[in-house]
Amino acid sequence: MSSRVWQQAWDAAQPRLHSIRDVLASPTFPRPNPRIIRVGQLDAELLDAELVHILIEPVSKALATVNASMKTRFEPELALLVQLVLYRFSVWSSGASYGAMLQGLRYSVPSSGLNSRPSRRLLIIHGALTILVPYFRSRLHAHALSHAWPDAPASDIRRRAWAALTSLETAHGAFSLLNFIAFLWNGRYRTIIDRFLAMRLEPSQALIKRDVSYEFMNRQMVWHAFTEFLLFLLPLINPRSVARRLSSTFSSIFPTPSPTQKIRAPKRGKYYSLPPDQCAICAENTSLNVNLGDAAGALASYTPAFPASSNSDAVDNNSEGDGEPPYPITTPYLASCGHIYCYTCLAERMLRAADDGSRGWTCLRCAEEVRSADRYRLESEGGNLRRSTLGGAEIENVGDGDKERSDAESSQGDEGSEFDFGSEFGSGTGSLGSYAFTGSEA
Repeated sequence: MSSRVWQQAWDAAQPRLHSIRDVLASPTFPRPNPRIIRVGQLDAELLDAELVHILIEPVSKALATVNASMKTRFEPELALLVQLVLYRFSVWSSGASYGAMLQGLRYSVPSSGLNSRPSRRLLIIHGALTILVPYFRSRLHAHALSHAWPDAPASDIRRRAWAALTSLETAHGAFSLLNFIAFLWNGRYRTIIDRFLAMRLEPSQALIKRDVSYEFMNRQMVWHAFTEFLLFLLPLINPRSVARRLSSTFSSIFPTPSPTQKIRAPKRGKYYSLPPDQCAICAENTSLNVNLGDAAGALASYTPAFPASSNSDAVDNNSEGDGEPPYPITTPYLASCGHIYCYTCLAERMLRAADDGSRGWTCLRCAEEVRSADRYRLESEGGNLRRSTLGGAEIENVGDGDKERSDAESSQGDEGSEFDFGSEFGSGTGSLGSYAFTGSEA
């Protein structure tokens, strides 16, 4: 009984509901103004400008590689071409630019009806005013500056044309400011051209749903935190130590050359041809010091003191004069590779290698790894000279018969074992100690 009463009431209300629906659907029924999103319109303009820049940048770089002057000369034409293509496939086709599409907006002409699209004629005028007029203005401005219109006499037509151009730019800037204030007030017309043509951006859908995405903000925060972490971490990393560890890792992965290959291709350091009575570290340090006070020797200090030549040539050059060698060895120390250096030079290099965490220091003569060094001394026992280290290990005995060898023969031997330092270093029993890398450092 109750359901029948409800059915009769529903049937009786149908004519009234149909009449209300017809009134709401009629064009004369006043509708509320759609929600105006000012931020969306401004974001659409920024997106369009960024899209043009993204498309122009690779083409400009390509032109710069071909001809540097071509990029500067044809950059306005390139921007004009890109803007025309974008306008053709966006505003001309769908009634909205790509930036406006992303914001859910499109152009409409309220005077022609609700949400009506602009006509083709109106779009042609709009494209000419937004694309062609700024191009010609920039070209005219560049032409006027290149031909010195502002510096022309006051009675010259070029000076009057420049004054007129400046007045138009000033007036355009003032009207743009007023239009922007009006846009912030009512949100209807974003630019002067839109107001002049009565074209405004409106939502493309009746139901406006503006979702706020925090994805970009999250990425920016993550990248900012990562860069701060890198700025904190990089000063704590020693690049030389990392490079040495990487080189040792690669050397352990790749096979080492066979002994025959090592014999055929012996290692040579940067100063392998330096005479044995001179310190290679002193020579390297001197080559890196630039004497700015001496204009003649400022550039010469960059070149090695002894170029890479044969050992015999180096010895011949050293034996030509009887003067003191340019890089004498003071307080000689014998490295583990067999070559002799100054105490201070060798200690500085080995301490630096220990601070870097490397296994040893690379010899400048033989390019071998130096892990220890002992004091080099000469002892006289019954007319024989014996060279030894503080560790007590005897290296070589030199008898009376051996003293009769010529200087040329003794200079052609091993650089680290055949050199005689003279009586200056004889019977050296000082307590300067020895240096060696421990097991943990190796």
